[in-house]
Amino acid sequence: MLSKFQEVEAKGSCCSPSRGGSDVRLADQPLPGPKKTVSVEGMRLIRAGTFLMGSEAEPPVHEVELAAFYIDATCITNHQFNDFVNATGYKTEAEQIGWSFVFMGHLTAAEQERSVRLRVQGSEWWCRVEGATWRHPEGPGSNIKNRWGHPVTQVSWNDARAYAAWTGKRLPTEAEWEYAARGGFVQKPFPWGDEREPDGKHMMNVWQGVFPTLNTEADGYYGTAPARSFKPNRYGLYNMTGNVWEWCFDWFDPEYYRESPRFNPTGPETGERKVIRGGSYLCHESYCNRYRTDARFSNTPDSATTNCGFRCVVSADEVKLC
Repeated sequence: MLSKFQEVEAKGSCCSPSRGGSDVRLADQPLPGPKKTVSVEGMRLIRAGTFLMGSEAEPPVHEVELAAFYIDATCITNHQFNDFVNATGYKTEAEQIGWSFVFMGHLTAAEQERSVRLRVQGSEWWCRVEGATWRHPEGPGSNIKNRWGHPVTQVSWNDARAYAAWTGKRLPTEAEWEYAARGGFVQKPFPWGDEREPDGKHMMNVWQGVFPTLNTEADGYYGTAPARSFKPNRYGLYNMTGNVWEWCFDWFDPEYYRESPRFNPTGPETGERKVIRGGSYLCHESYCNRYRTDARFSNTPDSATTNCGFRCVVSADEVKLC
């Protein structure tokens, strides 16, 4: 007989499991007030333009026009998130709820054994781990001592939005994210072009080997890579595919492309799940090849995992007013 946890999480996914609601009522936590000035240090200006969004795999292909914006060159790191927490006293949802999702390959054999009744049905490589937070991504025995420059993980959409608000910025819309990820290429699956590993060179951090039992680490990493890893795309952006999923502003609707406006689309007005983009170090061609510039996925805004982070944007017009 399935546990209540497993019944709830049967709706989860191999790529990014959903918390699916919590039996813990979170205390209302107002968004932190923004800094007095908006800094674009570490960001890249993406000029206004038009591009073809979507693909044959994510239809329909449609033309989108965007205003200029700045986007972080990298995902927000543990160091940056630590500054935010120290300045505001913010508590992430995982800290308030008391548990979060951890990939089983990051747990010891004993920890895996203890988690056997707390795995996501159908995606048993995901375990519910008490005490897993951004400071302890794999649970109480882990830390980020040697990962200050890695993307922060175990942050929900709500946590990401709070950080963005503190910086005076926001999360990218799905259209902004894809436009930036493509790096000026037209209808290419990767930020650098057509081939996943051009001339045999690894360009991103994804799973190699047999998922989920054997990762050869041919790209050099088992878990997250530093935020500034591999060669950036033509817009100077790092790890737009692979490494960690990235939260976007929009609610997710698989049919949204058929009715989205041409200019600056921001997604449906309501929904149950938020868009995540880019794939992660757990993506493998055998079951999940969403490490593409066009690939869409989603998760509930209260969910947090060891393979999801975010980066921020700010409209160019807003920067001019600061």
